[in-house]
Amino acid sequence: MKRPDLAYYLTTINTVVTDTEQIGTDLNDAFEEIKGAIENKDAANFDDARRLEIIALFQEGTDKYRMMFEKIGRLKAPARLLGNHKKFEQAYKAYVVGCEEMVLSLQDGIDEAAFQAAEEKQDQATDQIAAAIQKMTQVMVK
Repeated sequence: MKRPDLAYYLTTINTVVTDTEQIGTDLNDAFEEIKGAIENKDAANFDDARRLEIIALFQEGTDKYRMMFEKIGRLKAPARLLGNHKKFEQAYKAYVVGCEEMVLSLQDGIDEAAFQAAEEKQDQATDQIAAAIQKMTQVMVK
């Protein structure tokens, strides 16, 4: 059996992380619009046309995240990174689920509780992703 290509693996993981961060940055303004409406107790008055635009943006981002998750699942991790790779993969899956739940929270107006729960799920997954990346880096430096 062929050994996993370490350079390809590390490059792919780096690309996934970088692309994920960029998508998040691209979606942040729309996210802040919704969050601001919730914080200002104005979610019920949020413009429906804009909410639908944000749903489309979030769905597009979530679809990209899902494709990256599938790429992570196809990667062959080097043996010494296998455990951390699995943790990274599970955290990324949780992140995608949180994004899907955020899209759903906007389907019929703004479901504030569902939106905030999805945000919390994404935050926890992001922390787990960062921890897995940090552990992979520590293993590689040794």
